[in-house]
Amino acid sequence: MTFLSVNLNKVALLRNSRGRNYPDLLQVAQDCIRFGADGITLHPRPDERHARRQDVRDLKDALSVALNVEGYPSEDFLRLIEETRPAQCTLVPDAPNAITSDHGWDTHAHRQFLFEMVGRIQAAGVRASLFCDPDLDMIEGAREIGADRIELYTEAFASAFSQPLTLSSNAPAASEAHILAAVEPYARAAAYAHELGLGINAGHDLNLLNLRFFLAHVPHIHEVSIGHAIVTDALYLGLEETIRQYVKEAGVRGA
Repeated sequence: MTFLSVNLNKVALLRNSRGRNYPDLLQVAQDCIRFGADGITLHPRPDERHARRQDVRDLKDALSVALNVEGYPSEDFLRLIEETRPAQCTLVPDAPNAITSDHGWDTHAHRQFLFEMVGRIQAAGVRASLFCDPDLDMIEGAREIGADRIELYTEAFASAFSQPLTLSSNAPAASEAHILAAVEPYARAAAYAHELGLGINAGHDLNLLNLRFFLAHVPHIHEVSIGHAIVTDALYLGLEETIRQYVKEAGVRGA
């Protein structure tokens, strides 16, 4: 079974653009759960341009599902994790001014640093996940560091899938062989991570057009974290129907 965690950063960005609590992030989170989501993800960046640190505090004790908090392990971020103790913390190697995550950790170059960060997170009773490319060496490094899970960075697959973001077609524009070649490293990485005893999450540019294919070819995926595509699709379908389609049509298990 694969669980759907809805990333609410783009909803928070919309809220912040008007300087008011509208849309109310907590209400949206609760509605996503009511519509079938299994979890909520927030990624509070240092400039708080979308999700804020206070959002993590506000949502932590108000949700009936797991909260996943992503971020670079700065001291401020780690203190937030220790204070709020979400179900999961996903560490990403983003620079402070990064527009979005664009690569996984080098788990060997940053081994000691990540070992200490993962240890602090786990000491707070929080599951620790590391953002990783589908690189077997980096995944082995994540296991040696002591991470509980990895999150596979799926941008390379999504780009190769190359389907225009339209809801009018289910057929990939790229050739089947090209897409199979793009998904194969992820299948191999997931199988290896599972063999090592790591849990496996996935995310970045997964959407209604490519998610079913990805999950059909990549084994052992516990959770997918999706935000931008859900908010974009909801402009056309509405939030309830969008969550329903991700849960049912894309083959993800709902609550």
